[in-house]
Amino acid sequence: MLDITPAQRRSLRARAHALRPVVFIGENGLSESVIDEIASSLDIHELIKVRAGDGDRKARDALLSQICDRLDAAPVQHIGRMLVIYRPAPERPEPLPKSRSSKKAPRSKRDFQND
Repeated sequence: MLDITPAQRRSLRARAHALRPVVFIGENGLSESVIDEIASSLDIHELIKVRAGDGDRKARDALLSQICDRLDAAPVQHIGRMLVIYRPAPERPEPLPKSRSSKKAPRSKRDFQND
């Protein structure tokens, strides 16, 4: 599980306030497809909200810690059925510069006016 400082947690809670849940955990619980969806959402957004289904608070706490352990993420907040999870995005390699093709663009009528 990823550790974050209290200041980082406070900042992340503020950022998460306006977010909507992107993953919903239903009555089937934490299946492999739900874990994959949470992982892909974290790769894209870094900070997500997950709405947990039925269950008591202890079950949702266990669910949050299980998600964070499996995905190496940090639990940010747990209010009611809403779980906020953070994981820094993986480093993306810099895009390669676009190579100029040897083809020239077709000339328009206006290109010939300046010749």
